[in-house]
Amino acid sequence: MSTLSLQLLVAAAQQTLGMGRSRGPPRAVCLHLAGEVLAVARGLKPALLYDCNCAGAAELQSYLEQLQGLGFPTRGLHILEIGEDSLIVCPERVCQHLEQVLLGSVAFVDVSSAQPHPSVCSLDQLQDLKALLAEIIAHLQGLKTDLSLAVSSSRLCSSDWNLCTVFGILLGYPVPYTFHVSQGGDNCLALTPLRVFTARISWRHSQPPVLLYSFSVPESLFPALRDILNTWEKDLRTRCRTQNDFADLSISSEVVTLPAVAL
Repeated sequence: MSTLSLQLLVAAAQQTLGMGRSRGPPRAVCLHLAGEVLAVARGLKPALLYDCNCAGAAELQSYLEQLQGLGFPTRGLHILEIGEDSLIVCPERVCQHLEQVLLGSVAFVDVSSAQPHPSVCSLDQLQDLKALLAEIIAHLQGLKTDLSLAVSSSRLCSSDWNLCTVFGILLGYPVPYTFHVSQGGDNCLALTPLRVFTARISWRHSQPPVLLYSFSVPESLFPALRDILNTWEKDLRTRCRTQNDFADLSISSEVVTLPAVAL
């Protein structure tokens, strides 16, 4: 991996993700995307939500296949389409992660607009979400593996899902936000001090670190969530020690207050 040309990584993205209308994402975006894909392959994050442009599953499949041809460990990765979005996942690792979530490894923060302040809630209070996570596990476990394919893909119907919460879980956040979908997409986070956590890790010499995680929790709830966050950090540091492609994990936080928060 260390001898792989940066230009080849850029070319792989620009040739496959340009959608025929452009040269694809800018160079810096291409390199960061490659680093994120490798982080998924190495188990440092359960999934990657692709949001660089409007490229779909077919383009992502071509991209990952090109990366494999360059020596990236993309065999076994899967493109999971949920609604209009595409995630790059390792099915086995995502299932393991979701099973841990069902056992209580994460906490949830209810930010429904009808309540005055955010509040911590457990998965037992979110029975519909428990059923949904079990559905995702069953879907991923039921995939038929074709060893002739470098990358596979599938789609999940999500017409009534709270995608904010689902994506927060799939991306590995220790404290996903949730809210009552029936109340619309508004939330009670406006002008609420938020502690924003950022995890970055070095990959290629002279290149900016890869952003592994970025999520927030209400500062007022931070003491109640400290144990969950400490466990998440300890687990991430342990996983980082099991691979050799990345180094120098950095986890930081800062408190911000915003007039409005989009989820």
